[in-house]
Amino acid sequence: MLIMGGLVFVLLCVFGSFVASGGAIGPLVASMPFELLTILGAAIGTFVMASSMDDLKHAAKGFAKALKGPAYGRADYLDMLSLLFFFVRLAHAKGVMALEAHIENPTESAAFAAFPKVRDNVRARNMICDYLRMIGMNLTDPYQLDEIMSRELKKNTREEMHFPHALQSISDALPALGIVAAVLGVIKTMASISKPPIVLGEMIAGALVGTFLGVLLAYGIVAPIASRLRSVIEEEASYFGLIRSVIVAHLQGNPPPVSVEIGRKEIPGAIMPTFQEVEQAMATLSIG
Repeated sequence: MLIMGGLVFVLLCVFGSFVASGGAIGPLVASMPFELLTILGAAIGTFVMASSMDDLKHAAKGFAKALKGPAYGRADYLDMLSLLFFFVRLAHAKGVMALEAHIENPTESAAFAAFPKVRDNVRARNMICDYLRMIGMNLTDPYQLDEIMSRELKKNTREEMHFPHALQSISDALPALGIVAAVLGVIKTMASISKPPIVLGEMIAGALVGTFLGVLLAYGIVAPIASRLRSVIEEEASYFGLIRSVIVAHLQGNPPPVSVEIGRKEIPGAIMPTFQEVEQAMATLSIG
């Protein structure tokens, strides 16, 4: 919820300093609804024009992801490492065909059942099963498998990055849309040039609110949200990059503990489990 706290702090500082310095809040409040309608309406319209239906469906999820932060924590990475350790150890000891019962029916697998969050993550579950199945189909070149998995991960990240890129484009456009709102206010003021100066002054102040809101929305709200969402997507990509690292390391002939340690290095430093934590998790692994 840091993003909400930061937003509240920004608004308090901007509007609080304005009021504290003697600024008249009346014209600002009176003009804000109409200026926001112009600016946000134009911004939403341009976003709709530039997006597909799938992108629009994912917009709400994107905002939620920016607010909640990364979906995977230390415990999730430990679960994934433990599950992958079980699979590579089983393949190392009994051959890749021993994995068939788990990867062909993952929802009924005792291995996946021991880690329900991984089992219920369709994307992660399918990625593990698909590439272990490919190894069972005699794809034994680790460099080829690494290239295939890397391409898929890059594709997935590129698709998820569409919304933060769209938000950044909207952020870049908002100051100009604020100027559009301001120009409309100036046109309205010029059409009333015969009115008293005090009335014209309030109308000009209302017109300038458009420029103010455009800049504030761009650099104080939308751009930080876009930046936060990009960082969340990049951090979550490490969860799937870990799968690639462990499977490729296994295919290169490394012992199961070494393959898992190579995967551990993929985890973001702030939540990376220690070597001892992973070793303990593997030592206490119990799958019927």
